[in-house]
Amino acid sequence: MKVNTLSGRFLVLTTVFVVLAEVLILLPGLANFREDYLQTRLERAQIASLALLTTDMMIEPDLEQELLDNAGVYNVVLRRDAVRQLVLSSPIPQPISATYDLREEPFVNLVRDALAVLADSQNHVIRVIGDPVQKGGLVIEVTLATQPMRLAMIESGLRLLSLSAVVSVVTALLLFFLVRRLMVVPIKRVVAHMAAYAAAPEDARTIIRPEARIEELRVAEEALASMQHQLTAALRQKERLAQLGQAVAKISHDLRNILTTAQLFADRMEGSDDPAVQRAAPKLMGSIGRAINLCETTLAFGRAEEPPPRLEPFDLAGLVTEVIEGEEGLTAAVDFLSDVQPGFEIHADREQLYRVLSNLARNARQAIEATGKPGTIEIGAGDEAEGWWIRVQDTGPGLPAKARERLFQPFSGGVKKGGTGLGLAISAELVRGHGGRLELERSDETGTEFRLHLPRPLLLAGDEAAV
Repeated sequence: MKVNTLSGRFLVLTTVFVVLAEVLILLPGLANFREDYLQTRLERAQIASLALLTTDMMIEPDLEQELLDNAGVYNVVLRRDAVRQLVLSSPIPQPISATYDLREEPFVNLVRDALAVLADSQNHVIRVIGDPVQKGGLVIEVTLATQPMRLAMIESGLRLLSLSAVVSVVTALLLFFLVRRLMVVPIKRVVAHMAAYAAAPEDARTIIRPEARIEELRVAEEALASMQHQLTAALRQKERLAQLGQAVAKISHDLRNILTTAQLFADRMEGSDDPAVQRAAPKLMGSIGRAINLCETTLAFGRAEEPPPRLEPFDLAGLVTEVIEGEEGLTAAVDFLSDVQPGFEIHADREQLYRVLSNLARNARQAIEATGKPGTIEIGAGDEAEGWWIRVQDTGPGLPAKARERLFQPFSGGVKKGGTGLGLAISAELVRGHGGRLELERSDETGTEFRLHLPRPLLLAGDEAAV
């Protein structure tokens, strides 16, 4: 158990309080035991003195010594009727070192004197003064040795310490496990639910269900459950909106290109001799223009995840021809060339690859048109060790340095004024979905070349055996 945990710190505090309780119990107990010990010696000495007085002080020395030994003292002085009388006496082995008056001794002094006796292992002779019991005199004084009292105090202290230690430890353990059960365990449960929810916030099973019996903890669990419900709903709504926005952005990008093509054809309709066509052409142009503007305004949405590509074999030459035919009708200033041999077969998603090549060809065409000079765009392909490569190169002005720095980042790599850069970002994502990569081979004043690298399909062990 670590000290910096709630259980560890509570255990340390419990230990400190147990030790403090032991001290508070032991010190008064030792002081009371010493006082009772001395009072007992005074009472025994008084009884021995009264027994001697009944014999008119006529007693054998051996019997007198026996009375003193039973009382545990050396001498007994009894003051009766203002007369101080040495009743019993025996030789004192050493001088008296201290005098204690039990008649008006404060409790603090009793504790201090008890600790002093325990701390001093030497045997001393002390005088003790007290009140006789049953009004058997005015004052009684005795002298006695401290060593027997010290040993009796140690024995009593050990018994008291053992008993109080058992009671304190049992109480502390009960308190520790009770607090742990009522507080630490519910707190750990809340923490565990928070960690599980953080790992999977969309999983409704990780939302805590309030079960604490302590009101404060239950309020905390209810607040946490409410927050988790709200956060989960917000995450789901945010995810749906993000997916919707990304999907709309991609659809808008491709739809804008389609509408641009339609706008060019509609523009040619204005030269028609048919009056009905001449009247409808401006309206058609306005409608298409508004649609293009709407598409452009939706491009602020994020990118949606593309579905996995459907890898199938197909003739790349036919696909390249479709791309070229879709672009060459839009301009007369650009020549399109295909360097793909008929029957050149690759494994890829035909529709996604069409989007990639169409985006690259369109960007190249627009770059050449922006110069006002004629140019050429060539699409070629070939085999390599890992799969196939496809290049799209042009004789345009090349990409600006700023555009090359963030070429494949959405909303950052646009070259044409008003462009968003989504075309290259979408193309790079589609190629990555095939396990390949889209790279800028070169871009300078002589033109730009993009190259696609597509890997061959993965073959499992059973497939290799079949081949």
